[in-house]
Amino acid sequence: MRDYEEVTAFLGEWGPFQRLIFFLLSASIIPNGFNGMSVVFLAGTPEHRCRVPGAANLSSAWRNHSVPLLLRDGREVLDSCHRYRLAAVANFSALGLEPGRDVDLGQLEQESCLDGWEFSQDVFQTTIVTEWNLVCEDDWKTPLTASLFFVGVLLGSFVSGQLSDRFGRKNILFATMAVQTGFSFLQIFSINWEMFTVLFVIVGMGQISNYVVAFILGTEILGKSARIIYSTLGVCTFFALGYMLLPLFAYFIRDWRMLLLALTLPGVLCVPLWWFIPESPRWLISQKRFKEAEDIIQKAAKMNNVAVPAVIFDPIELQELASLKQPKVFILDLFKTWNIAKITIMSLLLWMLTSVGYFALSLNVPNLHGDTYLNSFLSALIEVPAYIMAWLLLRKLPRRYIIAAVLCFGGGVLLLIQLVPLDYSFLSVGLVMLGKFGVTSAFSMLYVFTAELYPTMVRNMAVGITSMASRVGSIIAPYFVYLAAYNRLLPYIVMGSMTVLIGIVTLFFPESFGVTLPETLEQMQKVKGSDCIFRFRSGKKSKDSTKREENPKVLVTAF
Repeated sequence: MRDYEEVTAFLGEWGPFQRLIFFLLSASIIPNGFNGMSVVFLAGTPEHRCRVPGAANLSSAWRNHSVPLLLRDGREVLDSCHRYRLAAVANFSALGLEPGRDVDLGQLEQESCLDGWEFSQDVFQTTIVTEWNLVCEDDWKTPLTASLFFVGVLLGSFVSGQLSDRFGRKNILFATMAVQTGFSFLQIFSINWEMFTVLFVIVGMGQISNYVVAFILGTEILGKSARIIYSTLGVCTFFALGYMLLPLFAYFIRDWRMLLLALTLPGVLCVPLWWFIPESPRWLISQKRFKEAEDIIQKAAKMNNVAVPAVIFDPIELQELASLKQPKVFILDLFKTWNIAKITIMSLLLWMLTSVGYFALSLNVPNLHGDTYLNSFLSALIEVPAYIMAWLLLRKLPRRYIIAAVLCFGGGVLLLIQLVPLDYSFLSVGLVMLGKFGVTSAFSMLYVFTAELYPTMVRNMAVGITSMASRVGSIIAPYFVYLAAYNRLLPYIVMGSMTVLIGIVTLFFPESFGVTLPETLEQMQKVKGSDCIFRFRSGKKSKDSTKREENPKVLVTAF
């Protein structure tokens, strides 16, 4: 029985049909880029101090000294959460006493910000933080907002594949686009933080579901060579393009509600794509809807201006396909032996900690020195060369060494930040971007590496479970950013140390480069003792190496 690639080989690899599908599906990824990181600007925390009511009868000197000073990172800053007790300050002002000269400010009683806060509008005009005062006692709500979005991403990861298997790739693609766009629009009318975050969870579900289904649909429709580019450079660079558009929108729209409105409009523009993007013929065949699959293939042939064979699907082949049954696999199969369990546990750690590094560095942009909008743009821009480099490295070099190298590089430069003097803040920003470059490169390689380690029967499950671990990493990533409230260097020290550590752990994986993909659990390589080394004796390959396939310069996708 011929496989789908052989049946549709007459269409060619890169005709007008494939180019149309490539660019339309890639374009549908753009809204995911700015929705995924929008929390950076929607929940930005401006500089703030306790409000002193205008009605308070204070002299200008006492009004300027009504908030205590704190020593932070070697410099004095205004306390964000306390002020001197207003009744005492008003009394000293009425008596004509001068702060610092007649009154020792260090001995004054302090109180919380009973009259609210004054927020700087130098960076943000309004955010959900300024709208609902998510500072001081309520500052824990800010990282939780981002975490709950990623909880939605985790939930969406669970259901998106199953829904697309049940109802079709195209239907779920546009349904999840509608969910992401519609609930983002509803967030504009949020009356409190609780309403905003509940809707944000649903937006997260739609965001990842749209991304995953677009990924699946593209890899199933496109041929092998186009699929390689689509699943790496296409999907990733268009995501980065959307990410780059985010600070551009945010720079010109400083009000969070208007910014959300602007971010929902591109989703509406995706509606016409319904009439240009077809259903996956592979999925239709799996559902025994052969006539619909054949119609799509014929339309593709007409667009590519190629002749259609008299018979696309042979009736005998269709009968064989209808009788095929997929073997059942269970999650415990990933821990069936001690060797497989070690690979799975290390894979879970690798995905989770790499995800922590990627999302924490992305969300930490407002804490960098300099312009927040420019830094956010640079953080997105650095991803493009990172994806290109990852693609080139995967074609030529062993997987575990290049992943370990870029992780250790990324983590190492983050650890160097603590050595940079405060006056050289531009150097710190540069090191952060280099760290993001390394972590992003590693992150983009993990799908390929994991898919090559596991046998066919559990490959999708393995990639699915390990990518779930990355969602857990994204959920806890905002709290690594939150560490900057205690020390500005602490997030980089922790992230850098973890990234270097997991880079070293990666060296203990078996190598998958140039090795035949395993078909059974028994064929999986051994940890630490089964490296892929080409041995030559008397000018001939060893018996073991003759069993290996020629190094395939392709990227095995997760789906």
